[in-house]
Amino acid sequence: MDHPHPDHQISDRPRKGRGALSNRSGRFERDRRVLTDDGWGTHETDARPPMRTELRVDRSRSIITRNDSPDVPFDRSINPYKGCEHGCIYCFARPTHAYLGLSAGLDFETVLFHKPDAPQLLEAALRAPGYRVATLALGANTDPYQPVERSLGLTRQIIQVLARFQHPFGIVTKSALVQRDLDLLAPLASANLVQVCVSVTTLNPSLARTMEPRAAAPQRRLETIRVLSEAGLPVTVLASPMIPGLNDHELEAVLEAAAAAGAKAANTIMIRLPLEIAALFTEWLHGVVPRRADRVLRLIREVHRGALYRSQFGERMRGSGPIADLLWQRFARACRRLGLADRGWSLDSGRFTVPSAPSRQLQLFD
Repeated sequence: MDHPHPDHQISDRPRKGRGALSNRSGRFERDRRVLTDDGWGTHETDARPPMRTELRVDRSRSIITRNDSPDVPFDRSINPYKGCEHGCIYCFARPTHAYLGLSAGLDFETVLFHKPDAPQLLEAALRAPGYRVATLALGANTDPYQPVERSLGLTRQIIQVLARFQHPFGIVTKSALVQRDLDLLAPLASANLVQVCVSVTTLNPSLARTMEPRAAAPQRRLETIRVLSEAGLPVTVLASPMIPGLNDHELEAVLEAAAAAGAKAANTIMIRLPLEIAALFTEWLHGVVPRRADRVLRLIREVHRGALYRSQFGERMRGSGPIADLLWQRFARACRRLGLADRGWSLDSGRFTVPSAPSRQLQLFD
């Protein structure tokens, strides 16, 4: 392919309501995308129309994803959606879009996949003779309550299936939409079958708007913690990810606000920048917080032994070195002071029951 002259290349700029600045090519693509000046000067005034979200069907025939990671408290999860409209620039799920021939950048936020038959697939999986029950994570990769859930309702249908089977599960979200399903979640919580983890990355609304553009505002998430807690749900706050030089100074404030709202447990994770995310995040820093970009990147390298990311179990989420050690000391001290327990999903697996299958006898008269 012909490459544009460097003098014609122009920098990507933030798009309203989107996190990534560009649509950088995925690691499996042969061609590289660059933004160029067409000579008409349209780049000088941002005349680009807003990017619309495109919804596609996920045709995969499985619903439960398994993992053997020692870094997470579950070995199985369900993600009703691939891609996430929240657009969090740091999202560790972004590289999964490369397997679909799409970019981890803007494609990840605008080209979403859903499984219309997710409830049926889940029911079949739970009825399988060899199935062994254990706590299941709902939304471990992408948010199960992202905006498209308002119209599709896949997450609610999945919860209805889990409720019929009395299957224990945890929810990970940064959306206030989880409150919609309190009628299902509250009875399950009273039976020790569900916990909810709410992610609060920052209390700074301006930073949140640029870093997590379509997620609920920080105060809305704290209100969600309050509503869930008052309804009897055990809520964990995820003060994550911590980004040295950008939001790590807020760690104690986030934990204090969440505890005041009713959170009973907490966890934190050091920022992870695997594969395509490193370039996307670097690009975002220089485009959105240019004066802090170099310092933030230097500090991230200090907590990952000179690299922007290391994938080793036990280190990838915690980091290493003095900066990381201090962060974890601060976290432990704040949790002791606030009475926040470690994130642990001690849910009841003994209630699991396979309900009777719907009778097919009446179909004889159709």
